[in-house]
Amino acid sequence: MATGPAARAAAHLARKDQVMAELMARYGPPRLGRRAPASGRFAVLATAICYQQLAGRAAAAIHGRFVEAVGGEVTPAAVLATPLEALRAAGLSTAKALSIRDLATKVADKTVSLERIGRLGDEAVVEHLVQVRGIGRWTAEMFLLGTLGRLDVWPVGDYGVRVGFARAWGLPAVPDPAPLVELGECFRPYRSVVAWYCWEVIDSPAPISLP
Repeated sequence: MATGPAARAAAHLARKDQVMAELMARYGPPRLGRRAPASGRFAVLATAICYQQLAGRAAAAIHGRFVEAVGGEVTPAAVLATPLEALRAAGLSTAKALSIRDLATKVADKTVSLERIGRLGDEAVVEHLVQVRGIGRWTAEMFLLGTLGRLDVWPVGDYGVRVGFARAWGLPAVPDPAPLVELGECFRPYRSVVAWYCWEVIDSPAPISLP
């Protein structure tokens, strides 16, 4: 069994909460993303923009053509050297192409500092990233959770988290974001772990049944 910080956090929550104990027994320790090196953070965010509102093969195909269009290495310099028309020809919408170019511009001129962003608190990271066109709170929270490896991210705007929480904890209806903020308070400082299990619940065909 994994013994990393996320697994230890899950074990701590399982000792406090019956549903968390059941979820950990069913799905095992959480497999959260490892902290990514600073050199790869721009590519992660550009990929996130590519995948917005898309999934599966279509998203992967567009992303692959985008990587080819910028010369095989996704960096601010490579993106800025690529004409907008070439990004559009790769399959990106105009909005996404402009978002990725805005990200590249802001990283290049140091408006957004991806090398130092890991030193910021969670909310400060969100505020830093939403300066970029096309990056909203959800994308910033996924960056916190999957790229910076933060353990207390609670993405209540994610419908999957809300549905998974309702199913696992037996709520009569899917909660809106504001109530879910309150429901998540008891899981601080490990709410990322709870979010991971919520996603597992909606991806699993088997219903949750508590003793």
